[in-house]
Amino acid sequence: MAKQNDEFLKRLLATFRIEADEHLQAMSSGVRELEKMPVGARRAEIVEHIFREAHSLKGAARAVNLTQIEAVCQPLESVFAALKSNQLAVSPPLLDLLHQTVDALGSLLVPQTSAPETRNPVIGRLIRQLNDALTGPLPEPAQPQAIPSPSTPATLDDAVEAGSASSPAPRSHSLISETIRVSTAKLDGVMRQVEELLSPRLASGQRARELREAAALLAGWKKERVRIQPTLRLVESLCEQGGKNNEAAKGPQQIRKLLEYLDVEHGYIKTLEDRLAKLKKSAEHDLRTLTGMTDSLLHDVKEMQLLPFASLLEILPRFARELAREQGKEIELVFQGGEIEIDRRILEEMKDPLIHLLRNGIDHGIEKPALRRERQKPPHGTISVAISQQDSGKVEIRIADDGAGIDAASVKAVAGRLGMVAPEMAQSLGEAEVLALVFHSGISTSPLITDVSGRGLGLAIVREKVERLGGSVVLESRPGKGTEFRIVLPLTLANFQGVIVRAGGHLFIIPAISVERVTRVASQNIQTVENRETIALDDQVLALVWLSDVLELPRKGTADESAGTLQTVVLALGTQRIAFRVEEIVGEQEVLVKPLGPQLTRVRNLAGASVLGTGEVVPVLNVPDLLKSAVKRAMAPLALAAEKHAETEKQSILVVEDSITSRALLKNILESAGYRVTTAVDGVDAYTALKTGTFDLVVSDVEMPRMDGFDLTAKVRADKQLAELPVVLVTALGSREHRERGIDVGANAYIVKSSFDQSNLLEVIGRLI
Repeated sequence: MAKQNDEFLKRLLATFRIEADEHLQAMSSGVRELEKMPVGARRAEIVEHIFREAHSLKGAARAVNLTQIEAVCQPLESVFAALKSNQLAVSPPLLDLLHQTVDALGSLLVPQTSAPETRNPVIGRLIRQLNDALTGPLPEPAQPQAIPSPSTPATLDDAVEAGSASSPAPRSHSLISETIRVSTAKLDGVMRQVEELLSPRLASGQRARELREAAALLAGWKKERVRIQPTLRLVESLCEQGGKNNEAAKGPQQIRKLLEYLDVEHGYIKTLEDRLAKLKKSAEHDLRTLTGMTDSLLHDVKEMQLLPFASLLEILPRFARELAREQGKEIELVFQGGEIEIDRRILEEMKDPLIHLLRNGIDHGIEKPALRRERQKPPHGTISVAISQQDSGKVEIRIADDGAGIDAASVKAVAGRLGMVAPEMAQSLGEAEVLALVFHSGISTSPLITDVSGRGLGLAIVREKVERLGGSVVLESRPGKGTEFRIVLPLTLANFQGVIVRAGGHLFIIPAISVERVTRVASQNIQTVENRETIALDDQVLALVWLSDVLELPRKGTADESAGTLQTVVLALGTQRIAFRVEEIVGEQEVLVKPLGPQLTRVRNLAGASVLGTGEVVPVLNVPDLLKSAVKRAMAPLALAAEKHAETEKQSILVVEDSITSRALLKNILESAGYRVTTAVDGVDAYTALKTGTFDLVVSDVEMPRMDGFDLTAKVRADKQLAELPVVLVTALGSREHRERGIDVGANAYIVKSSFDQSNLLEVIGRLI
C-alpha cells in the first residue's frame, strides 16, 4: 500500500509541476503585457487573466500540500484583486515585485535538497512586500535577490526523482520524453473530428446493404427466368406439332426468338451478377477497413480523454475537514474505486454535484458528536464514496453517510407549503415518491437558511447535472441510519448505441443505456387503472403511454395493432419505469449526437439529432425529459398541484436595524422588489411594531441596543400570535456558535453580511413568504 501511495504521489506531483509551469508562463506573459501600460477593457482583461492563473496555481498547490507556493499565491491574489477593483495602480516597482514573485514561484517548483529554513526568509520577504503593496507605495526596486530553490517534503521529492541521489535535472526534463501537455480545446477538437468519421462509416454500411439488396433482387429475377424457360419451350413444341398453315407457323417462330433473346440475356445477367458480386465484396471490405480504423482511432482518442476518479476525489478531504470543523462535527471520509477511469468531461461536470452531496451529508446528515453518542453511534460520522464499473459502459457512484437520514414528514410538509403536492395527495405518497421530491428546486428540510445550505437548490443541481450527462440519480434513506445516493453515468460522452423507433410516422432515436427492454404485448393484457393504461411486467404494474402522445404527434395505426399485438419500449431511469407504445422498432445502431444549435439550446424531450447512414436526420430523445412528460400526462387528471395566483396586495416586511445606513439600504432593496417596508431601530421598537401592526416577515440585525436580534426572535417564537412569523437574521456574526444560536432561537434564515448580496436576500425572502 505504501508503494502504491508513493507511485500516486509521484504521478500527482509530476502532473502538478507541469500544470504549475503552464500557469507561471501565463502569469509572466501577463505581467509583461501590463508593462505596456494598457488601459480600459484591455487592462481589465489582462489583470483578470493573471488573477485566474494565480488562483488556479494556489488551488493546485493546496491539493498537493505545497504550502510555500500556496502562501505566496495568497497575497499575490490580493494584489490582483486590488488591481481589478482599481484600488491599486500599476507602477514600475509593483511590476518588478510581480516579476520577482513569479520567478520565485518557478524556483519553488524545482526539487532541491537544501533545508527549508534557508529559503523561508526570502519567501517571507516576498509575502511581506506583496502585503505592503496593498497598503502603500512600494520603494524603488532594488537589485533582485537570488532565491534558493526549495525542497518539497522528502517523500514527494523522492517520488519525482525516483530515488536518485544525484543533483536534480532541469525542471520537467525527465517528463518531456514521456508526456506532453495538450490544451483540452485541441483534444476536444480531435475528438469531434474522430467522431465525425462515424457518419461516413454508417454511409458505407448503408451502401453495402443496398448492394446486397440489389444482388438479391437480381438473384430473384434469375430464378424466375429459369422457372419460365421450360414452359416457353413446351409451348414452342406444341405449336410446331399443331401448325398447318403459314399463319399458325408464326407462333413457334416468335417463341423461338423469345427463347434466343433469353439465351442472350442470360449472358448479360451473368456479367451483371459477377460485377455486383465484386462491388459487394469491395464495399464490404471497405466497410470492414473503415470500421476497424475508426473504432481503433476512436478508442485511442477516448483513452486520451480518460482520467481516474482519484483526480476528482483528492479535492474532497480538505473541503470536508473544513466544513465539519465549522459545524463542530467529526467526519471520516472513505474512498473506494478511485482508480476507475472516466471521460474527463464527465469528471469536470461531476465536481459540483459531488461537492453538493458531500456538503449535504455533512450539514444535514451527520449529527454532532454528543447527539451521536446519545444514539449509540461512534462520535465521528462516516461518509463513503464508492465507484464501481457496471455493464454496458456505465459507472456507478455511491455516496453514503451514517447520519440521521431524511425526515419524510418534513419533506411532505415543505412540498405542500410550496404547492408542489396537493394536500389530499401528500398522505398517499409512498416512501420512494416522497424521497424523489427532495430533487425539486426549493425543497429543503434544514431549519435555517445559511450560506452553506438550506435553500433547496443543491440536490436539484445534482439531478440536473447528472441527467444532462445522460445518467440517473436515486436516493435511499433510513431514519436514524443514514442516506445513500446512487448515481449511474456513462463512461464516455462520445458516440453510443441507440434504438431507432417510429412514432407518429417519424423516426426517433432512444439512447440504449436507458432502454431496459423492447417487447410485444398482447392487446388483451392491457389493463386500465384510474383511467390510465397499464401492463404487467416482471410482477410490476407499469404505466403504458403512447410515445406519439407524449411528443404531441398524431397516432398512426400498425399491422401489429390490427393483429392484436403492440410493440413497446420500456425506459428506466433509477427506480422509475414506464412503457412506451411505438409503431415500429426499426433497429439498433451506433449514434453520434449533434446539438440542435444555439437557437434551440433547450427543447423539451429532445437531446439533439443524429444522421443515419441513409442521410436522414433523426431526433435523439432526452429520456429524463420523456419520463417527466409521460408522468405529467398520466397524472394530469389528478391535478397534483394547483397553480399559485398572484397576490393582489403587497406583502409587508419589518426591517430591524440600528445602523441608519444599513437600514436605508435594506429598505431600498425591499421596496424596489415590490414589498411594503416598515423600519425599527432595535428589538424593543420592533416588538412594539409587531404587536400593533401586521407583517409577513421580519428582517433583523443581531447586534442592537436594548434588545438584540436573538432575543427578538426568541420573543417572537414565544408569542402565540407571532410564533409562525418568518424571521431572517442579517448579521456580520458568521461563526458556527452564532449560527447555532440562530437555530436555537428559531430563526428561519441566517445571512452573513460578508457574503450578503441583494439577490441572496430576495431569494431567501421569496422562499419564506
